[in-house]
Amino acid sequence: MSSNSLLDRLDGIDARYEEVATLITDPDVIADRRRYARLTKEYSELKNLVDATARYRGALDAVSEGKEILASEDDEEMKALAREEIEQAEKEIPEIEEEIKILLIPADPDDSKNAIVELRGGTGGDEAALFAGDLFRMYQKFAEKKGWQLAVSSFTEGAAGGYKEIVFSLTGTGVYGVMKYESGVHRVQRVPATETQGRVHTSAATVAVLPEAEEFDVEIHEGEIKWDTFRSGGAGGQNVNKVESGVRLRYNWRNPNTGVVEEILIECTETRDQPKNKERALSRLRSFIYDKEHQKYLDDIASRRKTMVSTGDRSAKIRTYNFPQGRMTDHRINYTVYNLASFMEGNIQECIDKLTVAENAEKLKATEL
Repeated sequence: MSSNSLLDRLDGIDARYEEVATLITDPDVIADRRRYARLTKEYSELKNLVDATARYRGALDAVSEGKEILASEDDEEMKALAREEIEQAEKEIPEIEEEIKILLIPADPDDSKNAIVELRGGTGGDEAALFAGDLFRMYQKFAEKKGWQLAVSSFTEGAAGGYKEIVFSLTGTGVYGVMKYESGVHRVQRVPATETQGRVHTSAATVAVLPEAEEFDVEIHEGEIKWDTFRSGGAGGQNVNKVESGVRLRYNWRNPNTGVVEEILIECTETRDQPKNKERALSRLRSFIYDKEHQKYLDDIASRRKTMVSTGDRSAKIRTYNFPQGRMTDHRINYTVYNLASFMEGNIQECIDKLTVAENAEKLKATEL
């Protein structure tokens, strides 16, 4: 894309930025939580674009002014300074252009949200549950490195350890935009702890990453929720067995895509505090409905993309963890590292960065930037 056509795309950005800046101070807008949340998010995105645009125009002006000096100035020292400025600006221009192109890509509205992660052992029995436990610990360590908060909502342990299923939330900055790349089938190849012949087995675990819905993202009639309480069970001393802190909610919801009424059942046993468990169960309910209602949007994205970098397809095999070879391969971008031990310690950011680059390249191609 030429400089002029890129500037054409940026025309009007400053005016919209000023307009949104005024709107978010309007008491009527502040009173409308849904509109205020949407506009404050737009303001943040526009600010990044306005700042990059100012740097871009400054670099173009520096080249233009430097060339004028070279054409009109006789002083060699002034000419030398002009050449330095031109060289520096011409180095910055393509970098800023790429930054602006990425900023011009329509952002996924869910990227800034927190995430709810559902991790389940798949084919492979006990070994699949053990691997699901390994993945959970990997995400725990990754969350620690990112400074995110992790809270477990519910889990079912495997007979030999690990988890048949574990559901947890991640809270922080831009969590879903990072974690969405983890949705799919994770395949493991290794000698299970229960294997006596030393044979390599293949098993799998599935990861589903949902954007956590805010209260005003979906409409829930809380008076229609049916609540049950029960004893949580498991480790935790006598209190767990005596106090009915576990909660179970049932909610009848009409799927807008099919018109069918579905009963949603959610359990939460994470804390010994019943009100906190209710709050977390409600959060999962909102996210479940939000995810269902936005499935058409996700399907539309998937149909328009040529690769499956972050379509949210939970049935696609996205990654293989080969322990005998110490190898991790992400099949979506043919990315392989031979440092599996480090990867399992939560050092997955480099892989996510490469997935982000691949997705942005795909988006750039689609928008012809």
